[in-house]
Amino acid sequence: MLQVVCALIERDGKVLLAQRSASMRHPGLWEFPGGKLEGSESPEQCLLREIKEELGIAIAIIQPLPALNFQYPGEQPFVLIPFIAYILSGEISLTEHSAVVWVLPDQLLDWPLVAADVGVAKCLMSR
Repeated sequence: MLQVVCALIERDGKVLLAQRSASMRHPGLWEFPGGKLEGSESPEQCLLREIKEELGIAIAIIQPLPALNFQYPGEQPFVLIPFIAYILSGEISLTEHSAVVWVLPDQLLDWPLVAADVGVAKCLMSR
């Protein structure tokens, strides 16, 4: 099954959301940044690579959250593997997304999230 990772990057009690750009699937919706595993990389290696590519920052992974199976209509099913992380170094520079915002965890569901990330947000909120 396809594996996808995402980062719940925390800072000052808030979590980073990234807005999908017009060139991405599900444009305008918000997500926890991440991406698909490539080759033989581990989920952790993938997450570090994806966040560096998408946001220009280095992160430290704190812990995984439970993985969730998901499928968009007409698309391949995948397992979404979320990790809690924080910024180690760098300044956020957007290469794929159109915006980022820092959100309190209890307000995550107030944002129009991509469907796959709703379960991740609920998991974080229930911690």
